[in-house]
Amino acid sequence: MLRSPSRFARGWITAAVVGSVLTGCGASSGDATSDQAKPAARTDVTVEPIKAATRLTDTNGVKVSLDKEPERIVCLFALCDDILTELGIVPTATNSTLLAHSGFLGEEKAKEVDVVPGGFIAPEVEAILSHKPDLVIGLGDTHGKLAPALKGATTFWAMQPETWEDSVGYLRDLAALTGRTAEGEKAEKTFRTKLAEAEKSPSGKTALVIYGSDENFGVATPEGDAAASLFPKIADYPWKSGGIEGSYSLEQILARDVDVLFVETMSFGDTDGKLSEKLAENPLWGKIPAVRNGDVHEVNSEVWAKGRGTRSLGLVLDEATAALR
Repeated sequence: MLRSPSRFARGWITAAVVGSVLTGCGASSGDATSDQAKPAARTDVTVEPIKAATRLTDTNGVKVSLDKEPERIVCLFALCDDILTELGIVPTATNSTLLAHSGFLGEEKAKEVDVVPGGFIAPEVEAILSHKPDLVIGLGDTHGKLAPALKGATTFWAMQPETWEDSVGYLRDLAALTGRTAEGEKAEKTFRTKLAEAEKSPSGKTALVIYGSDENFGVATPEGDAAASLFPKIADYPWKSGGIEGSYSLEQILARDVDVLFVETMSFGDTDGKLSEKLAENPLWGKIPAVRNGDVHEVNSEVWAKGRGTRSLGLVLDEATAALR
């Protein structure tokens, strides 16, 4: 059974427990064959002016207050790195490897950015504060627990992105707080224009994005995954979230005749190898049309799953539209 991701699981606490083994195990809370997605609304390329501010209520309703424009920013998840790159800012420290991607700083320049020890799940508070940050940005459902320890020493901003619109909203918010308003407007315009162009010629093919580390994996749905939220605009993408316990059976996946499959391999501990290669050991996997036709694409999970910002999503659009032609 393929299980749909919860917000917590999609926050990378563990993707390996999101799903159960690839077997046909009955109906799920989401019906992929009868509950088809509605056509997505056209993307507006208009970009409203961004005004610099030291206090604001962010796109998710969280209030953020600073004494001045932040100069030292510590990123605890990749959306922060994505946005800062768009704004022309290098984080003081990060625990993401997104910056090493060629579409960002590249491997050599990324090595110059300090790494926060403790990993994504448990970044060390003392290490964070050692950088004397003006602002620390983390993922709400994962790093919110750090807020009390950081209070009084710095400003902690808990973001919770779920769709591409959320990502654009956070870009605008951080552009306002850093005073990089022109850069923020340019990045938003570039992304909106690319998305609007892509949706002019949507593919008639059925696509699916999955993620995981072994035979246990989840289905990325538009309601809670920024990259997946782009797909209804560019392809047939009938997958909907069934909630934390929602899941798709293999029969439902096969019934949709998936033409193009995108695979995000997640690494946990000693886990290695590509997810698609591990799934190939199961004979049921080979029945999916995309697998039979060799249209399975292993993608960079740092960009596709973790980046979530306009730069990452632009790269997703480039790769997805090319594969869906």
